[in-house]
Amino acid sequence: MKVLVINSGSSSLKYQLLNMENEAVMATGLVERIGETMGAVKHEANPDTDAEKKVSREEAVPDHKTAMHMVVDMITDAEVGVIASTSEIDAVGHRVLQGGEDFTKPCVVTPEIKDAIRANIPIGPLHNPANLMGIEVAEELFENVPQVAVFDTEFHQTMPKKAFLYPLPYEMYTELRVRRYGFHGTSHKYITKQAAKQLGKAKDDVNLITIHLGNGCSMAAVKNGKCVDTTMGLTPLEGLMMGTRSGDIDPSICAYVAEQKGMTPKEIDNMLNKQSGLKGVCGLNDMRDIHSAVDNGNEQARLALDMFVYRIKKYVGAFAAVVGNLDAIVFTAGIGENDDIVRQEVCEGLEGLGIVIDTERNAGRVKKAKAIGSDDGRVAIWVIPTNEELEIAQESLEVLGK
Repeated sequence: MKVLVINSGSSSLKYQLLNMENEAVMATGLVERIGETMGAVKHEANPDTDAEKKVSREEAVPDHKTAMHMVVDMITDAEVGVIASTSEIDAVGHRVLQGGEDFTKPCVVTPEIKDAIRANIPIGPLHNPANLMGIEVAEELFENVPQVAVFDTEFHQTMPKKAFLYPLPYEMYTELRVRRYGFHGTSHKYITKQAAKQLGKAKDDVNLITIHLGNGCSMAAVKNGKCVDTTMGLTPLEGLMMGTRSGDIDPSICAYVAEQKGMTPKEIDNMLNKQSGLKGVCGLNDMRDIHSAVDNGNEQARLALDMFVYRIKKYVGAFAAVVGNLDAIVFTAGIGENDDIVRQEVCEGLEGLGIVIDTERNAGRVKKAKAIGSDDGRVAIWVIPTNEELEIAQESLEVLGK
C-alpha cells in the first residue's frame, strides 16, 4: 500500500510518498516559489537508506499543475524515481488547513467536499484556495486514485463551546463564524496517539498537554484523548509567541498602532504575522541563531528567549488546570525535539505541578520518543518526534477501509 501525501501551499507544493507496509518514506520533496520568475525543486528518493538519491535545481514553475507534473515525473523517473507508474499509488492524502465546523474527521474527496472546502475560504483565505487547487490538480493526474482530505482543524473540534467561543457579540459567531478553531491538529493528534502508546494507556484514557514548537507554535489540552482547548484561534496568530507571529496581545494595540502610525489593517496584520514574535523582539527568528546571540551576550536575544519560554510556561499552568489529572506533557516539532535549553527552561519552576525534568535525560536532540522527566516527578515529560505526513497517510487508508 502506497500513499502520496500532498501539502499544497499558496506558492509551494510539499510531498511525501510512503510505503505503508512498513511506514517507510520512499520519496519526499518540495516545489517552491510557484508562480515566481524562478522556482526551486528538491527531491529525495529513499531518504532513510543507503540508496538515497537527491535532486536540487532551479527552474520556472508557472503554476500548481506544472508543480504536480514535476512531482509525478520525479517519483516515476528511471534514475531518481521509486515507482514505475502512478498506478502503484493507492491513495493521495491532502492536508487542508481550515475545515471550519463542517469536518470532524478526514473524508474522501467528492464534489460536495470540495464545495465545503471552498465555503471555508473566508476563514482560511491564505491556505484553503491552495489546498483546493492541489486536490483538483491531483484529481486530474491521478484519475482513478481516491483523494482524501485531512483537516488541520479536525482534532480541535471536540472543544466545548465555553473553550472555543470568544466573548464577543454572539452574532460574530453565528453570522461570521468567528471562534477558536486551532491548528497543527494533525500533529497534536499524532502525538496524542504516540504518547498513549508510550504511557501504556488507551488513547481515550490519556490526559496530556501537547506542545508543538517550531517556527509556528501551539499547545493543546487533551483530556481522555480528546482536545478540550488549544492556543491558536480563528487564525494561527493567537496563542504562543512564535518565530514571526506575536501570539496573544491586547486587541486594542491594533487600533492604537493604526492611529499613531497611520497603518492600514492589512499592514498591521502583516506586522503581527511576519514581523513580530521572536523576530520582532530581537531581529532573529531561528532559535539556533538566538542561542548563539545569547551566548555572545546579546540582551535582546535573551529577552526574546525569556518571553518565549514564559508564555509556554503560562499555558502549561492554564492547561494543567483544564485537564486536571495530568499524565504527561509532550514536546514536539523542530524546537520541541531539538532544543534542550527551551525544554529545560519551560519545565523549571513547575515542580509544584508535579513536572520535574531530568537534566541528563533531557540533554541533546531527540530523534525517537524519549522520556526526559525525573523519577521524582508526578507528571511524565516526553519528547516525541511528530510525523504529520504519516498521520495523514494512516488516516487516508483508514477512511478508505484499507
